[in-house]
Amino acid sequence: MIHHITVATRGQGLHDITSEVAARVRRAAVREGLCTVFVRHTSASLLIQENADPSARRDLEAWFARLVPENDALYTHTLEGPDDMPSHIKSALTATSLAIPVSEGRLALGTWQGIFLWEHRRGRQQRHLVVHIGP
Repeated sequence: MIHHITVATRGQGLHDITSEVAARVRRAAVREGLCTVFVRHTSASLLIQENADPSARRDLEAWFARLVPENDALYTHTLEGPDDMPSHIKSALTATSLAIPVSEGRLALGTWQGIFLWEHRRGRQQRHLVVHIGP
């Protein structure tokens, strides 16, 4: 079963999409199977991360900002702004799809795990996700 989710981001950062994905799993009524989430963009990514303490996400975002800075003189893909090439690199270093087991009709996430869309661009974006749930 295929579902589509649109996420309106407020700019760079980790946006918790766990509840939206979990709602699609409930609606699919699959007891045991797999949920695959795919982001249809090259400047955003997906990850499973700490969902309790926001400082873990802030530290991760700060670390990636240092790893892949804006305005690097070596970038040649610069027409869309100083955050565009770094967003592509960050997306390449993370993931554009996730596979989460479904057990007893629910996502089999750990206690402190959440599913996040990681927006790498500074401006507001409309991000489109495809969610496949199957036995």
